[in-house]
Amino acid sequence: MKKMVMAICVLLLAVGGLQPTLAKADTAIDEKLGLPIVVLGANLTDAEKESVKESLKVEKDTEVEEITVDGNDLTKYIKDGNSQARMYSSAKITRLDKGKGLVIKIVTPDNITQVTNSMYATAMLTAGIEDAVVEVASPKPVTGHSALVGIYKAYEVSGETLDTERTDVANDELNLATKFAKDSGIDEDKVAELLTEIKKAIADNKPNTKEEVEKIVNEQLTKMNINLSEADRQMLIELMDRIRGLNIDFGKLSDQLSEMATTIKEKFGEIDPSFWEKVKQFFENLIDSIKAWFK
Repeated sequence: MKKMVMAICVLLLAVGGLQPTLAKADTAIDEKLGLPIVVLGANLTDAEKESVKESLKVEKDTEVEEITVDGNDLTKYIKDGNSQARMYSSAKITRLDKGKGLVIKIVTPDNITQVTNSMYATAMLTAGIEDAVVEVASPKPVTGHSALVGIYKAYEVSGETLDTERTDVANDELNLATKFAKDSGIDEDKVAELLTEIKKAIADNKPNTKEEVEKIVNEQLTKMNINLSEADRQMLIELMDRIRGLNIDFGKLSDQLSEMATTIKEKFGEIDPSFWEKVKQFFENLIDSIKAWFK
């Protein structure tokens, strides 16, 4: 009995003392991928800019490159964009090594009222943005659309070139997604899932005509039990037909949208990759020791 009590105590103490080892922030500047880029809406006041930078935890970065996005950037990346548009939503983009995928985090969720993580992600992939941590913030309630333009600008500042036709289609995709969620009462994440599944089907089936795209759209609407008005259905078909012409590989979309990685970062921060292996090995050794006590 005494051995049993001792074993339980050891187990409880061990579990209580076992904590994830948070990876220390790398204070070295990444000379290969460049500095994190903070892009601020041009219409923010100085106080609002400071609030945004605090939300994005800019002070924890060794160095950042800071740029501003305004209506002129809107007209560059989006056809018929309004150069007088007021820009508030802001973002920080940190480039990752190739193959790491996209991690999206809205750090002020109460102030980004229409666009979700998954909506940003699917639109960014349409635009050609891959392999980055993207954090979005606003000091006041906004829809969140202008952050996408800021992300485009930051991505190009980091050395990449985006196809403006793709960025324009991506913006239309984001607008349509938020319209469906707002006007048709469809859950935001379900809208993003619908867009993703249609694009995957386009990548897999390689339709050659608009009629074939329409068939794919109808199949996915039926499969997901989503009912759209005829006008909305036609807009969706038109959008996907434009996407078909972009020749984008959406087959790797699932790998890039790593929801589990986002959830872990939200709960624990950056976890040392060896932590879970250490946990496994620890309990294996502990169980072996306890078994030995009763022999």
